[in-house]
Amino acid sequence: MQFTEEVAWGVGDFVLFGGMLLLAGAAVETVIRTNPSSIYRYAMGGGLGGAFLLIWVNGAVGLIGAAGNPANLMYAGVLAVGVIGALVGRFRARAMSRVLLAMAVIQTVIMGTAIVMEWGQPSSGPVELVVANGAFAGIWLVSAWLFRKAERDGT
Repeated sequence: MQFTEEVAWGVGDFVLFGGMLLLAGAAVETVIRTNPSSIYRYAMGGGLGGAFLLIWVNGAVGLIGAAGNPANLMYAGVLAVGVIGALVGRFRARAMSRVLLAMAVIQTVIMGTAIVMEWGQPSSGPVELVVANGAFAGIWLVSAWLFRKAERDGT
């Protein structure tokens, strides 16, 4: 806000972002303390980092169209699959690998649906949607691969 007038955070924005940082930091600290495997830690860090970025970017500017576009609420489903899947799978590497793979698939389906239905027009064209959603799907896929590797290594 000191450099441009385009950013206008209120007190609530700072509180929300601080809460996000606190939760993300606590989750990372818990993973570090409870799992000695560096591969598992990287996988979980990627998943948590991706979730953090998805919430932040989607809340700030939206991935589909302009900020406030109701189509952006679909990304809550990606995060819900991650949270529910992690809890049901008890954070085991094999289960987490499948959960992150499912998140990548859902992210891609949302992207494809937004392109076909032209939900982002005119703000978000197909190329922008592919790049943004592809980046998140890539994060989920890399984390899934790392969890799979952690499982194979027996950690």
